[in-house]
Amino acid sequence: MKVIICRRLLIGRHFYAINICGIVFARGKLDTVIAHHEYIHTLQQREMLFIFFYLWYLFEWLFRFAVCRNWMQAYRNISFEREAYAHDNVHDYHHLRQHFAWVHYL
Repeated sequence: MKVIICRRLLIGRHFYAINICGIVFARGKLDTVIAHHEYIHTLQQREMLFIFFYLWYLFEWLFRFAVCRNWMQAYRNISFEREAYAHDNVHDYHHLRQHFAWVHYL
């Protein structure tokens, strides 16, 4: 996973890092928790051949936003994010993780 440090992210001021096709764009150095979180997203993207990850991510965010009418709550409830937040403190999770583990968070 490659990390590129930049001053501003296209997604706004609420986020510290974004993972695009296994490349992490961050506002500063990643601590271990954020690095694990983003690595989980890299694993998710690989298993869904990148494009399907982004299509599903957008679809799920739109659905959850339509339900709760809060963009941050919709983001937090996306299954990919729920898996990543649940395991970003588990340092060996990438060894324990089963393929398509995010499905359990739907």
